[in-house]
Amino acid sequence: MSIELPFFSVNGVIGAAISPLDRGFTYGDGLFETCRYQSGEIPLWHLHKDRLLASAERLKIRFDEPFLSSHLVDLLTKLKSTQIDTAVVKIQLTRGVGGRGYRAFANVEPTCCIGVFPAEPLRTRNYQEGVDVRICHQRLSINPALAGMKHLNRLEQILARAEWQDEYAEGLLLDTAGAVIEATVSNLFVVRDGQLFTADLADCGVAGVMRRMIIEQLAPTLSLDVTITKMSLDFVRAADELFLCNSIYGIWPVNRLVDDRETKIVDTCFLSPRVARQLQKLLEKSLAIVD
Repeated sequence: MSIELPFFSVNGVIGAAISPLDRGFTYGDGLFETCRYQSGEIPLWHLHKDRLLASAERLKIRFDEPFLSSHLVDLLTKLKSTQIDTAVVKIQLTRGVGGRGYRAFANVEPTCCIGVFPAEPLRTRNYQEGVDVRICHQRLSINPALAGMKHLNRLEQILARAEWQDEYAEGLLLDTAGAVIEATVSNLFVVRDGQLFTADLADCGVAGVMRRMIIEQLAPTLSLDVTITKMSLDFVRAADELFLCNSIYGIWPVNRLVDDRETKIVDTCFLSPRVARQLQKLLEKSLAIVD
C-alpha cells in the first residue's frame, strides 16, 4: 500500500478540512502532541496520552479518549501496511467550532486533527555527534495557569527560533525572571557531579514526554538522582555535561553553549557526554532500535 506523506485526518476523516471558525485556529484554544512512530507503533503513547488527558482537563476541553484511540489505531494500521518505518504523528485537539468571541459555549464539539509526517531515523548526526546551542534573547512569560502544557500558542518559541538560521541546532530559553527553562523544542538536563538536574516548570515551559521518561524510567535504571529545581545560567554553564531531549529526536548531547547576545561572545564547552550516551543506549533499547 502506498501513502504519500504528509497526510491528515480530521475527526476520523482523511482529507477533511478544519473550519475557519475552529477555536484552535481563531484563538489557539487547544493542545497538541508530537509523537514518534517507530516500527508499527508509538512507543511513548501512554505518556503522550497522559499529558493530553491532564491538559484537556485543565483547559476544560471535552476529550473523547476512546474515539481518539480508535482513530489512531486506524491510522497506525494504514502505516503498518506501507514501507514507512519511522514517522512523526502530530495530534491536535481543539475546543472545536465556537463562533466569534472568547466565550466558549458548553455545546461546542472538540476537533481532533491527526497529521503524519516524514521523520529521520533516531541516530542522526546531532544524536551521534552532539550539538551547539545558543542562548535566545526571547524570554518565556511566567504563567502558571498554562505551565507544563503543550498548548497551541507557540509564538514565543517562533520568535526565539527566528533569531538564528542553521548555525545552531537549538536555542536555550530563559524566563522573564532569568531562570533557565528549556530550549525551543526540547527540555534541558544538566549533569553535575554524577547527578541530573532539570528545570522546575511550575511557572512556564513544556513538561516534555521524553523529560518524563528520563526522570521516571531511564535515570533510575542507571541509579541517577534527578533534581527538579530553579536553574540559573551560571549553574548551567558550570555543568559537567548538558543534553537536550524530546520525543522525536531522543537525546542530543550539547557540545557548546554560545551566548552571543552581547558584544563579547561567551562560549562554554562541555566534557565528553558520558551520562548522555548511557541514557541513549537505554532509550534505544526501550524503543527497540537495533544496529
